[in-house]
Amino acid sequence: MICPKHATKQLAKYRFIDLFCGIGGFRLALEKYGAKCVFSSEWDAAAATVYEKNFNEKPHGDITKIKEKFIPKHDILCAGFPCQPFSISGKQYGFNDARGTLFFEIARIVKYHRPRVAILENVKNFYTHNSGKTLERVIGVLSSMQYDVYHKILNASLYGVPQKRERIFIVAIQKRAQKIGFSFPSPQAKNICLKDILEDGVNEKYVVKRNDYMFTDKNSLPEYSLLKTAELKPLRIGKCNKGGQGERIYSVNGHAITLSAYGGGAGAKTGLYLVGDKVRKLTPRECARAMGFPDSFAIHSKDNLAYKQFGNSVVVNVVEAVVESLLNHKAL
Repeated sequence: MICPKHATKQLAKYRFIDLFCGIGGFRLALEKYGAKCVFSSEWDAAAATVYEKNFNEKPHGDITKIKEKFIPKHDILCAGFPCQPFSISGKQYGFNDARGTLFFEIARIVKYHRPRVAILENVKNFYTHNSGKTLERVIGVLSSMQYDVYHKILNASLYGVPQKRERIFIVAIQKRAQKIGFSFPSPQAKNICLKDILEDGVNEKYVVKRNDYMFTDKNSLPEYSLLKTAELKPLRIGKCNKGGQGERIYSVNGHAITLSAYGGGAGAKTGLYLVGDKVRKLTPRECARAMGFPDSFAIHSKDNLAYKQFGNSVVVNVVEAVVESLLNHKAL
């Protein structure tokens, strides 16, 4: 995990709120810099339970039912707002979907409290949804409230975790007398691959046993995963069935595919990987590591819920990198 340069002091005077907080990816990143969380909100009960277990704070529920005046004053607003309306795995209804309108809950809070900075995250497809009009509308709303708005698609593979996860980050900075320029963080890649974060002695329940595996090179089945160099992307080496989503096999010398809250197939939510001579899914702890969560983080006891929660979360390392850029540009 990328270590913030001055993680304990730099944001000590700042307060932040954690909207659609899930299991707390944003909070882990902000608290490393000393910022204080003064409000959190999450309507998924299972995710809220995990959040409470790790942060000793029960998030408030449905943000649509909470008036902005009851939300404490804050300097930073964080929100990984629901992505299903914009995801290629969904029906892409966008703002026509009830969940899509949750951006406007963010907007009303920004308008009322005027935080110095808002950091928003969503799926890559948000960038092109409805021919770019969805993103254009979000930028327009924030700009109308006197914020300079920046956006960029960032890939977690380039920020120190072995997972290809492309997400759009939108940073809104309150306009000031002297304009603050901002640019997103340059890649901070390091030579890390999936095998570096794998657990030892993994339970056999994660092994996927089938008789229809097909590999690129059948003559070197067990050894094929032992590639000579790590690459910062998933390395596909085989498949099962027709090779659809969740049916592709990857080398542990590359990166994991994007963890998903949904999806089916033998490798549902994590993908399939050749580990030694066995094909298996990732464990929840391995998923946590691929998202930049520390091993001290308490995970939900039910695997299916843990997978969903990490699939819905933000990569801690990427948020840290964005915060570093905000600090370097003196936006905070």
